[in-house]
Amino acid sequence: MTNTATENPPTFYPALRYRDARAAIAWLCKAFGFREQAVYGEGDVVHHAQLTFGNGVLMLGTSRPDTYGRSPAEVDGTVTASIYVYVADVDAHCRRAKEAGATITRGPEDMDYGSREYSAKDLEGHVWSFGTYHPAAGD
Repeated sequence: MTNTATENPPTFYPALRYRDARAAIAWLCKAFGFREQAVYGEGDVVHHAQLTFGNGVLMLGTSRPDTYGRSPAEVDGTVTASIYVYVADVDAHCRRAKEAGATITRGPEDMDYGSREYSAKDLEGHVWSFGTYHPAAGD
């Protein structure tokens, strides 16, 4: 099997924190289709994990009491960023996410720039958008 994450590596890697990183890893794989690449830590603590989706890599770990290490669930639900992920079949992806318990906050809907998209919150409040717009492909 070809590993596109290493053959065509991304140039940046979003990193998120979760109160229960081990549960988040399992949920992100089930709901959004990520694949576990690496998990480092002991017991309930995840120091560093890497999940792949296509050639993208998401890094995550257990929340820490510092300015970088909090999840939205720990700061009154405040979200200052979201992650956009290309998917070919938005409607099927949205159904999968909803069945796994994602909170769908928008769509699926057709956008005026030609993309079909939806947005969802994960189990700790991070905002994700999925759509057919593929900037790297020149779409």
